[in-house]
Amino acid sequence: MSGSLLSLRVLVVLAGVLSLGLASCGGNDVSETRTGQSGDRSSRDVRQGVGGRNQDQGTLFGPGGLFGSKAEKNDSGGGTGVAVNAYLWRASLDTINFIPLVSADPFGGVIITDWYTPAETPNERMKVQVTILDRELRADGVRVSVFKQQTAPKGGAWVDAQVDPRTQIDIENAILTRARQLRIAGGS
Repeated sequence: MSGSLLSLRVLVVLAGVLSLGLASCGGNDVSETRTGQSGDRSSRDVRQGVGGRNQDQGTLFGPGGLFGSKAEKNDSGGGTGVAVNAYLWRASLDTINFIPLVSADPFGGVIITDWYTPAETPNERMKVQVTILDRELRADGVRVSVFKQQTAPKGGAWVDAQVDPRTQIDIENAILTRARQLRIAGGS
């Protein structure tokens, strides 16, 4: 009988947690009119819920929900299901494929590599972060950050070093060139 009582208690606790969770999702809408930079009131009425989130932004997972709405389908991404431009995403992975990856987030559009030491310069290492900024295939839709370290003359510890700004631009251009090639090969 104690096992049955324990199961009943667990069910009561779960029901209470579920009720609290559902209760916290609704209610308390506040209507607010925003003012523009010049001080005049805009005609756009923004509905805010609890926590200051705009209801114009949609649900917790964005305007289309977790999987997006059928009306929101965008074929500019190449149809791979990522939240950023698929050509830029694939081109970025292809361009930096010689460096091991630490993380690749296709929904946030961020690729971070591990430290890479070229065979020609064993006292230098570099790390690359590629951020895809747009769902469109545009020249300003990708940003590359390169980090470089060199071994210190005394002690041999890694210290930050200056990166030639041209390096980041060259990698961005290589990604854009590859993205164009992928788009042409895809027939779009």
